[in-house]
Amino acid sequence: MTITAEQVKALRDKTGAGFMECKAALQEADGDLENATTVLRKRGLAQAAKRAGRSTGQGIIGSYIHTGGQIGVLVEVNCESDFVARTDDFQRLAKELAMQVAASSPQYVRREDVPTEVIEREKAIYRAQLENSGKPPQVIDKIVEGKLGGFYEQVVLVDQPSIRDPKTTVGQLVQAVIAKVGRTSASRASCGSRLARAPEL
Repeated sequence: MTITAEQVKALRDKTGAGFMECKAALQEADGDLENATTVLRKRGLAQAAKRAGRSTGQGIIGSYIHTGGQIGVLVEVNCESDFVARTDDFQRLAKELAMQVAASSPQYVRREDVPTEVIEREKAIYRAQLENSGKPPQVIDKIVEGKLGGFYEQVVLVDQPSIRDPKTTVGQLVQAVIAKVGRTSASRASCGSRLARAPEL
């Protein structure tokens, strides 16, 4: 079934889980909000997301310098406690995110970081491409949304396929680490709240 942006937003507001995770949960639950929440809880994502509103005053800077020194990346990854920041899982996550940024050059961390004018410009381009297709407006709308999803996968860090496992998004990777270190009082991995990619150092 088709899942609307309003349904995804409602589930995100309730659980704090990522956009793609909420959409997948709603599809699995046939659009039922309560069942989708249960799906997220079973996956450990809703619990991780509930911690996301708490203070994240600790963390580390992940870094990566590409062979030859032509690309350097710094990624700030935050959590609730210094204890969590020092765990192997958390430090591996920071390194992984830095490598991801170096390889895939995301322009934004989350979808909500993408300016409205950029989204509208992309939609206008997609609609122009379909202008003479003869397809009904509702079909065009679905195609535009699909193309926009592909755009997010290119430019938004948490929507990008992981460079190590393309079947997993970066957002899913982060949520998995949050769920794991959450047992040791992590609140949140605010991955890439600041990221920098410096070419030709």
